Amino acid sequence: MSDPRTNPVVPATLSPLSTLIFSSRWLQLPLYLGLILAQGVYVVLFMKELWHLVHGATELSEQLIMLAVLGLIDVVMISNLLVMVIVGGYETFVSRLNLQGHPDQPEWLSHVNASVLKVKLAMAIIGISSIHLLKTFIEAGTLGLPVCVSVSAGTPCTRFTADGVMWQTIIHCVFILSAIGIAYTDKLMHATTSRREQH
Repeated sequence: MSDPRTNPVVPATLSPLSTLIFSSRWLQLPLYLGLILAQGVYVVLFMKELWHLVHGATELSEQLIMLAVLGLIDVVMISNLLVMVIVGGYETFVSRLNLQGHPDQPEWLSHVNASVLKVKLAMAIIGISSIHLLKTFIEAGTLGLPVCVSVSAGTPCTRFTADGVMWQTIIHCVFILSAIGIAYTDKLMHATTSRREQH
């Protein structure tokens, strides 16, 4: 009689319906490939904005240079968000990437799951919102001027209104509260799971 300890457990054969449902996860593959193309678009946008910054550095004021740099940081942070969605989402919902032992494996990927991914995405969105809010605050000195109708207008104008700045700040605070709520819910779920395992 064969020893069951030396024979691997053979999983039960899935029914055709179960196989179809489980295989439907591969329908997400074109979505992740599309996000990779979007990543390429952001690379082109970054290089374009960087060229404009370098080419016009001597003619731009310190404030305009700062706004241009913040725009570059904004592109990088959105690109980081794309990487997290592509790599983490594929690993969580489609198939394993088998990166164990790879020197370039992201540290967070070793323990990624849907909850961790949600928290990291929320933090990335807060970072992006912070950059936009900082850009708004830098230009807040123009509040009170007429709202720009045309870029070619020769008179000083502003792209923002007091109400617009207020709502942008409120939305940013809502992002922060949402991230705190997601993180707190994740903590409660982990605590509940730990108590169940102890019992």
